[in-house]
Amino acid sequence: MMKKYKFLIAAFGAILLMSFIMKPKPVKVYLIGDSTVADYTLDEGYMQKKYPITGWGQVFQQFLTKNSLKKLNKLIKSDSALVVDKAKGGRSTRTFFEEGRWKDVLSTLDKNDLVLIQFGHNDAAKDKPERYVDIPGYKDFLRMYVKETRAKGALPVLITPVTRNYPWKDGKLGSAHGEYPQAVKDIAKELHVPIIDLTSLSADFFITKGNEFVSKHYFMNLDSAKYEAYPKGQKDNTHFQPEGAKEVARLVYEELKKINGAQN
Repeated sequence: MMKKYKFLIAAFGAILLMSFIMKPKPVKVYLIGDSTVADYTLDEGYMQKKYPITGWGQVFQQFLTKNSLKKLNKLIKSDSALVVDKAKGGRSTRTFFEEGRWKDVLSTLDKNDLVLIQFGHNDAAKDKPERYVDIPGYKDFLRMYVKETRAKGALPVLITPVTRNYPWKDGKLGSAHGEYPQAVKDIAKELHVPIIDLTSLSADFFITKGNEFVSKHYFMNLDSAKYEAYPKGQKDNTHFQPEGAKEVARLVYEELKKINGAQN
């Protein structure tokens, strides 16, 4: 009788072990970029010192549920995905690399992981030479991120910089990013990389909502005394409140579905 129990326990243990081994591990979805992508909850004292500022990467995990991943089945070869948001405020393609942030990503990047790459806000800052990267340099760093991602067997996705909340004219939102969005498109074409034109997508979506609504609900334009971190209020048409970040994250997810549909 004892032998029978031992056999059953061993068999049950083997089944558990097999189910653990056979279950695909979560695919990691790395986000690299600047403040518009960053996860501010990683900063100490976020609620007191920075809330409600929110990067779209901070709320991206909610779009990668088990059900939503079924629509990304060619991009994410698992029934679970983990967002690893490595984006950081003030970083350009160059400074993100120089500070060792890319090395940190590469050290844990595995085959079939995704790397979503969105820079440009700080690369274009000519008045801040510590960040600035000209167009040829910007392209070189994007090439490097793409090639080194692929060398790890992971999948890069290029993203043009999300729009700022200006310039508005006659109900239309123009681009404040100069030649940088086109540079991303050039590299995507050159290296055959999936691309999300978030500059255009976000501008088009914001236009449907209108300048007044977007300024009040999506961007960091805050009344005084409403939030602890901003007692005097805030006027910021680059960074997002939670509602704006969620809408941008949704745009990224919807485009990933289209990219998924185009995969062989």
